[in-house]
Amino acid sequence: MNIPNSITVFRLVLTALFIAAASFDSPWAYHTALVTFVIAAISDWLDGYLARKLNLVTSLGKLLDPLADKILVAAGFIYLSVQGFCPVWVTCMIIGREFMVTGLRQIAVEQGKVIAADRLGKWKTTFQLIFVIGSLSHISFATLDPANPLVSLLVWIAAPEHAIIPTTLWIATALTLISGYNYIYKNRELLQR
Repeated sequence: MNIPNSITVFRLVLTALFIAAASFDSPWAYHTALVTFVIAAISDWLDGYLARKLNLVTSLGKLLDPLADKILVAAGFIYLSVQGFCPVWVTCMIIGREFMVTGLRQIAVEQGKVIAADRLGKWKTTFQLIFVIGSLSHISFATLDPANPLVSLLVWIAAPEHAIIPTTLWIATALTLISGYNYIYKNRELLQR
């Protein structure tokens, strides 16, 4: 268990804390959910950076890191669907794509191969995280004093009725479909055995 893999496990713990906080309907819970999700998202970048920088890329990390990402993103999208920020069909499609890629990775492991996350999948995750963080920011900041100009600006920027957050959702949705197809196409020989 090296440092990058430990950070990945820590992301799973943060995801559990996010889910616990999101279970409460209170301003402190909204703020806690936002902070834990942001730290978890940063840890996603940090573990990959350290693994490459310190030459600590392992097969465990290649499997565990995308799995931790999927659990975090799924938790965020399920919460936002319940809150009305994301259509349920988008959440189902995103989770379905993640199950499909995880299944494909399992088939690859059984055949002695490891399918690492590709660049398109990383962009997909980036836009998903931006959407979730933006929406969580709106929920969290809406509980603060609206007379504060900074709070008012942040609530406005992250509002679902403005273009910024919905645009990130539709880009994430498109990248989810394209990257899912890309994984299947590039690894189609695994499905023919």
